[in-house]
Amino acid sequence: MNVLLTLKDALVDWLANGLIQTTWWQLVVITLVLTHITIASVTIFLHRSQAHRSLDLHAIPSHFFRFWLWLATGQVTKEWVSIHRKHHAKCETKDDPHSPYTYGIKKVLTEGAELYRAEAKVQETKDKFGHGTPDDWIERNLYSRYTWQGVGLMLIIDLALFGAVGLTVWAVQMAWIPVTAAGIINGLGHWWGYRNFEAPDGSTNLTPWGIIIGGEELHNNHHTYPTSAKFSIKPYEFDICWGYIRAMEMVGLAKVRKTAPVLRTGAIKPVADSKTLEAIIANRYEVMAKYARNLREACGGEIKRLKADGAASAASLANMQLAKRWLHRDEDKIPAHLKAQVASAMAQTPALEKLVTMREELRQLWTRTNVSAEQLVVDLQAWCRKAEESGIAALQEFSLKLKAAHA
Repeated sequence: MNVLLTLKDALVDWLANGLIQTTWWQLVVITLVLTHITIASVTIFLHRSQAHRSLDLHAIPSHFFRFWLWLATGQVTKEWVSIHRKHHAKCETKDDPHSPYTYGIKKVLTEGAELYRAEAKVQETKDKFGHGTPDDWIERNLYSRYTWQGVGLMLIIDLALFGAVGLTVWAVQMAWIPVTAAGIINGLGHWWGYRNFEAPDGSTNLTPWGIIIGGEELHNNHHTYPTSAKFSIKPYEFDICWGYIRAMEMVGLAKVRKTAPVLRTGAIKPVADSKTLEAIIANRYEVMAKYARNLREACGGEIKRLKADGAASAASLANMQLAKRWLHRDEDKIPAHLKAQVASAMAQTPALEKLVTMREELRQLWTRTNVSAEQLVVDLQAWCRKAEESGIAALQEFSLKLKAAHA
């Protein structure tokens, strides 16, 4: 009887506390650490290393990440990589596996994991986009073959360590990637936030600090430079997993293959040449981001003038506010129902109209594919002359900055 009572007490104690004694706040910290390891595994191994080949990983972290992902997500590397590569290749079209523009933001936010699982069953996707992923013995005979057994083992571990509350820890771990990656990044990351660059899709940065989702919050930066191992671009942005990558690189466990280009400047050349053109095209997103600042400043100046004038109508001011928000974007990115108002604002100010016109002319340096490099140099020189003769200070200064660029 005493033995049974002792076993009963031990069982009750285990259910209440598990093998390790933790307070509630320690349990919260442990859960956050476990989920952070999972998101780091996804963004460093699956995303940056496997899908985009922006870094090479040593066998030690590579195998650790694969093992952890098997335990914490049950995801198959080839499936994840192929779906993500298809997302980039077909971004925001009807073939995008998880576009909020195709499926609606609500569906991607709440059913992102279901969209992932549906695409994972499409063999054509895996055949076309899954090349180069692990295909060794352990991948074929464990990770890809027994996907649910990994998360089952994690459940057993959590229950053993934390007792009954381990079920809650496990549930949070299992929900972390479907909510943050499949829902928030794939949904809000193409729907809401700020944009540093005029990437060809609607990707956005959710916050300037990539911590909770391991740097994936900087989604516009990533879609602009998809092969960069570093997601932060601006001085005020922070990508925590880039710190982990650099730490691994310093001890020989990783090798960065590529990061985003940096626009370098030197002495201002009298005339733009082929090297100037090369630098501008290589850094075209940064060039257009700098031009966007000029446009926003011009709109801001016009708003101040209209307010000081006192005669401007509320509609004129509202249109100029819309212009400040949208004029620096490519025309096809301006919502159709706002185009008339933006055009009205632009028509009020010849200088603003000139800035928009010359923005499109500058963009043609890299969007026209049927023109020789020699002709593009001539076009760049003509653009600079026109800017410097425009009488618009913003254009004149920008032309000088372009002629200072070098590869």
